[in-house]
Amino acid sequence: MDKAILQAMENDTLTNEMADCLEALGNPTRLRIFRVLVRAGKDGANVGAIQRQIGIPASTLTHHIQRLVKAGLVRQSRDSRQMICQADYGLMASLVDYLNAECCQGLADDIEGNTAA
Repeated sequence: MDKAILQAMENDTLTNEMADCLEALGNPTRLRIFRVLVRAGKDGANVGAIQRQIGIPASTLTHHIQRLVKAGLVRQSRDSRQMICQADYGLMASLVDYLNAECCQGLADDIEGNTAA
């Protein structure tokens, strides 16, 4: 397969992954949950602690956490009887890097045949 086509496919895949993360964080409740987990640090927080911080019903919290897990932004593990949630700092850093990757580089003059008038 052509190298340019492979590169375009990789870029599309990365763009889709980043869009999924941004979509998950686009909900105010999920953004608050993620920020709680970022503040909690590498050890994360159990679901009860997150619920106390956010102040929403357990079933609603579970729904939002599952969406963050699906996007890859949160990992869950069981510690005895507690469910521990942790932010994925690697993915968070990748998301920020993705957004900053081409910052302030200007626009190409010939994107799809369009030129600045």
